[in-house]
Amino acid sequence: MKTVYLETSIVSYLAARPSRDIVVAAHQQITHDWWHCRGEYELVVSELVVTEASRGDAEAAARRLTALKGIKRLALSEQARFLARQLVTAKLVPDSAIADALHIAAAAASGIDFLLTWNCAHIANAITRPRVDEWFRVRGIMPPVICTPEELLGNLP
Repeated sequence: MKTVYLETSIVSYLAARPSRDIVVAAHQQITHDWWHCRGEYELVVSELVVTEASRGDAEAAARRLTALKGIKRLALSEQARFLARQLVTAKLVPDSAIADALHIAAAAASGIDFLLTWNCAHIANAITRPRVDEWFRVRGIMPPVICTPEELLGNLP
């Protein structure tokens, strides 16, 4: 069974109240559609996802944490922390987005197949993905496939 690291934006879209913004509403619907197919994968999150999901409005945080119940938790290993710092040093992720680098590094260090995210600013975009992929491969580390729920839905029957 393939493994999927859920970055915090996934659980945020899943647990959010319906948006009036058409793009956000579409992302929410796609996330819900993917969530119904999650049994096809082994889901994992890191301690960082739980921490981020706990922040903000108490009611929204409770919905996010409920969605995370029963999902395997990864500790943020020293290797993941080191790789995240290196991603920032290499300018693959901005200094201001160390948490995003930690998500990528945690998935890579743990040998996860897919990193699922709606964070297209620093994680799932056409510029970052191939550069991050190459950076890990040069170091002998198999990177996760970074994708959105919409892209991963295409893999399901």
